[in-house]
Amino acid sequence: MLEKIFHLSENGTTVRREIIGGMTTFLTLSYIIFVQPALLSDPHGAGMDFGAVMTATCLSSALAIFLMAFLANYPIALAPGMGHNVFFSFIVCGAMGIPWQTAMGAILISGCLFVILGAFGFRKAIMDCIPPALKFGIAVGIGLMIALLGLEWAGLVINSEATLVTVATDLNAPHILVSGAGLLVIMILSCYNVRGSVLLGMIVSGVLAWWFGLIVYDGAFAMPPSLAPTFFQLDPIAAFSTGFLTIIFIFFILDLFDTIATLVGVAELGGFMKGDELPRARQALLSDAIGTVGGACLGTSTVTSYVESCAGISDGARTGLANVVTGLLFLAALFTEPLVRLLGKGLPAETGGLVYPIIAPALIVVGFLMMRAVKLIPWDDYTESIPAFISIVFIAFSFSPTEGIAFGFISYTILKLTTGRVRDVHPLMWIISLVFIFRYFYLAM
Repeated sequence: MLEKIFHLSENGTTVRREIIGGMTTFLTLSYIIFVQPALLSDPHGAGMDFGAVMTATCLSSALAIFLMAFLANYPIALAPGMGHNVFFSFIVCGAMGIPWQTAMGAILISGCLFVILGAFGFRKAIMDCIPPALKFGIAVGIGLMIALLGLEWAGLVINSEATLVTVATDLNAPHILVSGAGLLVIMILSCYNVRGSVLLGMIVSGVLAWWFGLIVYDGAFAMPPSLAPTFFQLDPIAAFSTGFLTIIFIFFILDLFDTIATLVGVAELGGFMKGDELPRARQALLSDAIGTVGGACLGTSTVTSYVESCAGISDGARTGLANVVTGLLFLAALFTEPLVRLLGKGLPAETGGLVYPIIAPALIVVGFLMMRAVKLIPWDDYTESIPAFISIVFIAFSFSPTEGIAFGFISYTILKLTTGRVRDVHPLMWIISLVFIFRYFYLAM
């Protein structure tokens, strides 16, 4: 039956390799089970129910992973995306003050657009219209933003009246030592290509936090938390308001970028590409889109493909059978809520607010991984690199991907227009840039 469904022999793999590959992928990306509830439940962010978000994360991840397994037959795992969750919780809900139910409605709309537009080929048209330099700049900017949040959560970076941010004065504080040790472990293990380095680093931080008396261990297993606080609590009607159209667009674009970039990168590693084409790409994209819709209904932010799938592929995974294993492990993780809550616990900082020393190292490393795109920006072509730079600094330093993308788009079209390189700009870029310009005129009125 497995041979008939997943074509193991045709893909040069065995049941044993697929099981090992699926377990490796889960081990590598399972940190999202701890990070996602911590991010979305933060009182300065979305303020959602911790347990419900954890349950929604496991269920939506398993749903999307199983869809990828049976629709596309690829060993590519999916889960709520890093970067998406920060934007959702701390920018849309925290900084902009939008209720999480409305923001979740925007994610539902963007996911539905992902499904509908995919049937007409519009996803590729939108992707093609945005210049690569801006795509890379957006990725780098979001990476820096996530890294800054990680430094703040570690307690290493604190508020400053003179410079807005500065280094903590007491570097011997227990929560800083806990974060620093976890980060050091992740960095060393990553240099040796150890699978699950992020999770292992978080475990080290957790043990040290217990050693310093920052947390109290009271068990690892329990029945899954109730989904009731977030289940179908979204408000898509409110998300359709004029002021929220930009947010829907950002959710859609971020999901589009992440999905296509990850699918291509993972497919290249696994040898799935046929020339320049990825077979069953439509089914893979559909799995991602349905996962986002399901996640919004359950109560978690955008679900997307994960580059950590490369770990399982490196260990031999070649078919959707590996995804079945990964999905089942996500379902099993539903019964580990006490451990998840312990590792994702916010601790009071000496300067006020909360720090998350166990989660912080994972955010810093994710920021590092996203920085790799900076080398792909054509820095010698100022009409390309200046807009990319503007996107990077506005996203990272204003903590606003929306403004970073807007100013990047506007500056790109202006520079191309004033240097006589109008033909470099896709027609859709002009339309999108004009929408952003009209938005600022509207806000200024």
